[in-house]
Amino acid sequence: MKYIVMLCDGMADYPLKELNGKTPMAAAFKPNMERLAKKATAGIVKTVPESLNPGSDVANLSAMGYDPVSCYTGRSPLEAMSIGIDMAPDDIAFRCNLVTLSDDEPFEKKVMADYSAQEITTAEAAEIIKAVNEAFENDIIKFYSGVSYRHCMIWHKGPNGLGLTPPHDISDRVIGEYLPKNDTLLGMMKKSYDVLKNHPVNIERKKRGLNPANAIWLWGEGTRPAIPNFKEMFGLKGSVISAVDLIKGIGITAGLDVINVEGATGNITTNFANKGKAALKSLVENGNDYVYIHVEAPDECGHRGEIDNKVKSIELIDRDIVGPLTKGLEEAGEDYTIMVLPDHPTPISTKTHARDAVPFIIYRSNEPVEGIDTFSEEAAAKTGLYIPNGPELSRLFLRK
Repeated sequence: MKYIVMLCDGMADYPLKELNGKTPMAAAFKPNMERLAKKATAGIVKTVPESLNPGSDVANLSAMGYDPVSCYTGRSPLEAMSIGIDMAPDDIAFRCNLVTLSDDEPFEKKVMADYSAQEITTAEAAEIIKAVNEAFENDIIKFYSGVSYRHCMIWHKGPNGLGLTPPHDISDRVIGEYLPKNDTLLGMMKKSYDVLKNHPVNIERKKRGLNPANAIWLWGEGTRPAIPNFKEMFGLKGSVISAVDLIKGIGITAGLDVINVEGATGNITTNFANKGKAALKSLVENGNDYVYIHVEAPDECGHRGEIDNKVKSIELIDRDIVGPLTKGLEEAGEDYTIMVLPDHPTPISTKTHARDAVPFIIYRSNEPVEGIDTFSEEAAAKTGLYIPNGPELSRLFLRK
């Protein structure tokens, strides 16, 4: 038996008048998911414990079968693992976003115009982070370049538990009340604006009509990860496929094979088809029992309030990953179990994460059941099957 998790980040949503009262998930044309749903166990699952924030870190750990209450140490340490940073036990990692702040006001009155600097390219971002590191590196603080707008700062023996705010939670808001209370962090963030506002990369971006990466935003701090080995927990040899450092870091820490896919971007331009092909190869040719396929695009579209692109991203997951992957497994004569779900909602109306329970389907190729006519938030909830946490859902999925 082959096991597939198709994790559609942020796919769940609320009904929208622009979609005639439907959610993007309900409005999307997704014949492959619908085909599976008709013969699948369906319900809703609470992926985010009440004691933790509804981040993709917490929710993806939960969807993979881990209890985030016991093993979650912060978001940035997971990304640090993917970047290749060897954290000491007393290091604190921070996520460092490259953001676009409004220009004219004093720093505290600036607006979070773009939490990703219009998804700055990795090459451009490397030059920006180099300048940031030159400005702030010392014996205990160092910056590391990641992918696009997502980077990392390590502070040796730094502070933890600061309650810092993710920048994607404050899009279009004045930043003053969300700034860190820690003087060192605040000082670096304020000075970064002066360092970066006239950086050559930003001058060129503005000439091209693109948002400049004119400041850093520090958040998501934590200590070295403490995630148990996946194979030891579940007895399955597995792999993870994602464009983002967070999910790759979870995979590395869990001892899963991390598959880098050509053309994977973490947004609507990602190469959906290559992700599906990589998953099929992992299961059929490379002998893995389990693959966790993570697609960031619906979440990014939710954060940006892009209704049409969110619908499109769900349709592309269905067309280019779910359809070819299930067909390929059937042609290879493999029995398989596939679970399709979001990690958390990212509603268009709020442009940030929510902690609502999310819909799921579990389809077993050798054991079809009476399912639901359409895969949507409403239809899944109407089954009455409620799973209170991710680890319990994984036990159902993997029959462990």
